[in-house]
Amino acid sequence: MFGGKLGAPEIILILVVIILLFGAKKLPDMARSLGKSARILKSEAKAMKEDGKSSAPADPPHTTDEPAQRVIQAAPGDVSSSRPVTEPTDTTKR
Repeated sequence: MFGGKLGAPEIILILVVIILLFGAKKLPDMARSLGKSARILKSEAKAMKEDGKSSAPADPPHTTDEPAQRVIQAAPGDVSSSRPVTEPTDTTKR
């Protein structure tokens, strides 16, 4: 039955088992979540690849007392926009 390749009867059997296990109402939500996860993974892999290319900075790092402001970027297809993030400061005195 599951010899070398999957034919139409095997694929139909697998789909029936999936529908019975998860239910027809949850399948669209699961597919949507899977697609969103794939987009996030793809964007992170692209960002890591770009980070690797620009590993040698042209300018030396800034040595100011004020830390640089970081920006959280939205994933592709996400409806929220990018927004600046303020880093928490250590207010305890040592």
